[in-house]
Amino acid sequence: MKTRTLSPRYATLAAVTLSTTLLPVATAHAADEPAPRAPRVTSATTDTFGRMADAVLTDRTAALLGPASEVAPAGPLPTQALDEGQAPRTALKATGGARLSAAVSRTEGTALTALRDTRSRLAALGEAYTDADTDVTVDSTQVRGQQATVRVTETTTLTYAKIRGDEPATTGFRAHHELTFTAQPDGTWQLSGLRTTDNGPRPINDPAAATSAGQPGAASSASRAPGTPVSTFAIIDAPKAATTLPAPAKPKKLTGGTYDYAAMATYTEKYWKDYNPAYRKYNALGGDCTNYLSQGLLAGGWKQISTVTPEEYDTWYYASNGTADAWIGVNEWSWFTQTAKRTTPLANVYQMDIGDVMQIDFNKDGSKDHSMMTTYRSSSGVPYLTYHDADTYRRSVASIIAQYPTSVYFAYRT
Repeated sequence: MKTRTLSPRYATLAAVTLSTTLLPVATAHAADEPAPRAPRVTSATTDTFGRMADAVLTDRTAALLGPASEVAPAGPLPTQALDEGQAPRTALKATGGARLSAAVSRTEGTALTALRDTRSRLAALGEAYTDADTDVTVDSTQVRGQQATVRVTETTTLTYAKIRGDEPATTGFRAHHELTFTAQPDGTWQLSGLRTTDNGPRPINDPAAATSAGQPGAASSASRAPGTPVSTFAIIDAPKAATTLPAPAKPKKLTGGTYDYAAMATYTEKYWKDYNPAYRKYNALGGDCTNYLSQGLLAGGWKQISTVTPEEYDTWYYASNGTADAWIGVNEWSWFTQTAKRTTPLANVYQMDIGDVMQIDFNKDGSKDHSMMTTYRSSSGVPYLTYHDADTYRRSVASIIAQYPTSVYFAYRT
């Protein structure tokens, strides 16, 4: 098998067929054996799996990096030019007997093309990345028959290009993936499958787009099924928000008023990847995004309401023995905050300021799927969002729109 470079520009990962001497898999089977033995996985094998995952994911991230000449300025540019084509971190070289299957090799080639398209869409919106770092840790390895299922955590940091000069320094995310390796008769392993297991918007280096079936796993644990009547009471549903630039300015006072929006952002950025142990996690129950959003709002002065009235979705609280639907549910949070006048709708997502909230209906089925908070706003008017599922720090509104251009967006002034 020929060595194939997955990312020609950065030369980070080869589809490698490597010596088996460092990978302790079961010895190749004799021709007269009735059935292959179950492969043996040791710490060296696990290390190889992790290095292969690191190489593939780093190569994906590298496809997002590009020179400033590709960026269409959306505002005043700084006088200094960005260095052309700064190289990213080189992926760790896989060691041992492991390679990509032919199918995965083709899929990754297509993935890199899609990610370069994402890079071009971002460039048209005035956003680029100059550097990146991707690290992968292996969480678990399970072998059944001739297949190994490997679960890994990816932590990636991207450095924003200073196109306008007011971008934050970096954005980052922590994502979880499941890889499938298949043992071969010659004692080697093939990477035969890779999927992201998080809820919410896919990481920026994930090439998969939302399908007509919707964003997998994105709906909150308490979200309404499509087609279900909203309420017999006077529930207010939020209007859609525009996603175009320019947007009329809508500034607000961040501190000294009823709510402390700076405190909301501080809390949200503190716990974006290291969860606050004082709260339950809802990742495995449909998503933690709105639970996390509610924590940040509480930190900024929102008052809990636990007294039940005849109205639906009239409570917003977290307790040891229960939690209001509006605390954890994407749609329920919207209905509660709009009806109780905790929020007012914004006409355009680019009007959001610190502490404001954006929600997405990925597949336009009328049910909102994800919640996130604005924790940074550039002086040129770009909001940056921090959220759980997948855990993400200061991702620009522009990059989410570039990845989900046909989704429906909602923006809330808190």
